[in-house]
Amino acid sequence: MTPVSDPSSFSTVSKCATKHLNLIYHVDFDKRVLKGKVALTLEVLEDKFSSLFRSLSKGSPLEITLPFELSRGQHVIVEIEYETSPSATALQWLTPTQTVGKKHPYLFSQCQATHCRSMIPCQDSPSVKHTYYAQVSVPKELVALMSALHDGQVPDPSDSSRVIYRFRQPVPMPSYLIAIVVGAVESRKIGPRSRVWSEKENVDEAAFEFSETETMLKTAESLAGPYVWGQYDLLVMPPSFPYGGMENPCLTFVTPTVLAGDKSLAGVIAHEISHSWTGNLVTNRNWEHFWLNEGHTVYIERMIARCMESEHLRQFKGIGGWKELQESVNQFGANNVLTNLVPNLHEVDTDEAFSSVPYEKGFALLYHLEELLGGPEVFMGFVKSYIQLFAYGTVTTEEWKNYLFTYFKDKVDILNKVDWNAWMHTPGMAPVKPKYDTTMADACTALCQRWVKAKEEDLASFTEEDVKKLNSPQLIEFMALLLQEEPLPLSHVKKMQEVYQLNSVKNAEVRFRWLRICVRAHWEEAVPLALKMATEQGRMKFTRPLFKEVYNFSKYSDKALNTFKENRGALHPVTAMLVAKDLKING
Repeated sequence: MTPVSDPSSFSTVSKCATKHLNLIYHVDFDKRVLKGKVALTLEVLEDKFSSLFRSLSKGSPLEITLPFELSRGQHVIVEIEYETSPSATALQWLTPTQTVGKKHPYLFSQCQATHCRSMIPCQDSPSVKHTYYAQVSVPKELVALMSALHDGQVPDPSDSSRVIYRFRQPVPMPSYLIAIVVGAVESRKIGPRSRVWSEKENVDEAAFEFSETETMLKTAESLAGPYVWGQYDLLVMPPSFPYGGMENPCLTFVTPTVLAGDKSLAGVIAHEISHSWTGNLVTNRNWEHFWLNEGHTVYIERMIARCMESEHLRQFKGIGGWKELQESVNQFGANNVLTNLVPNLHEVDTDEAFSSVPYEKGFALLYHLEELLGGPEVFMGFVKSYIQLFAYGTVTTEEWKNYLFTYFKDKVDILNKVDWNAWMHTPGMAPVKPKYDTTMADACTALCQRWVKAKEEDLASFTEEDVKKLNSPQLIEFMALLLQEEPLPLSHVKKMQEVYQLNSVKNAEVRFRWLRICVRAHWEEAVPLALKMATEQGRMKFTRPLFKEVYNFSKYSDKALNTFKENRGALHPVTAMLVAKDLKING
């Protein structure tokens, strides 16, 4: 394994590597801190080793000088006692009013990409993988969960009002996958190796929504090999969780915005399940190679859709993904190097680089290769073999590409025709637009064009039957297509509401796009609805564009700013930082 320096970390990954973490935490909701100690078991990677860097914050490394020299291959245990800051970026502390149940406080972490250093003095580079053990003391009316196997609980000997939860993670993993949650949560069994956790108010709804989890897991195993993490639980997060899902081992975090009531958004789970292989088992060496995690995960996720539903659905999802890529490229600008598949992240905040590019440009490359090399079964064979080869380790784009050429050694002439530089190191859209099957998309395109071309006198021809013929993914696609067009006239949008009743749709993906369409058409009644959706949940995919749409409606720019300022404290720190940038607020 060739060491690659990590531009996003101060950690000296070439000098020593963490093999195991032993964590002891006392969760203090009053002070909003974790008091704890961590014992790091380190393997020395070079001779005459006497000091180690740990990255504790973005600003300053922690350097520890050892009282003796060690030589290569030796192990040392370093114990650090510490307390997190109340403003640690990995942690969000919720007051009871910010939870669904309104009675108890709640804590959750989000470490990806580089925030683990704000809650543990650790080597915060994905190139370092380790096992961990943890003991967490919490008030006894609350439950603690971690990205690990539950190892029992005991009363806290030092405080009878508290209980200690124990966890073990025997599979080596990078620090960004360490996760902790403390809250009034309960669970329902949804499969032989799966439970769903959430506040009791929506646990039954979640159990219904994610009832196909075991089928997805089995399908993924048939594609990618055995699931090595033992347990696969899901935790429905409080509304402020900034992402759709987070693939923490043994315990996927998922946004409550996927609770659509009809399982129509449960595909997010297929994505997080796929990460159990690509991301968690085989991990990008540093964040410049993030597409290796995400592009492959999207590829496997869509293969699961193909197995469980149809090839038509996989093709349809590819079309939607291309549109998301287009939106990210438009947002960054087609010449922005952050739209490279392999960006240079020196002096770049990984949070600001986050977009759909590694997901969808990555998927487009893999799909393009699939077409060149013999179709889905043939290419999935490569993906499975790649996972077996790099399992429990980390990988760079160069190593992935070398293995691709080795695996398809009889098709090297085909691979040599691929413009690798255009795919990997050139900004903008992918150099080849895949030709997807449009069976499922045609109805969406036709309906979109009817609305775009409709004159005032044509509006009477629209009826509720138009959308009754579309399934949930198609309705989302219809909205996404409208967002790529010039804003509709206000009369059209009002008519659309009248015949389709879109304001009452529960599906968050539909609602989010519909409200953007309304605000763009300058329908003033939609402004409070858009701001309500932007603040009552904090998933960045929804919150950032909704705030931006209202801000761009010049009459309501101040309203967007004031609403954000009033609600800033309830948003996740990363979300708040990025929305502030979107709305051009300094400080």
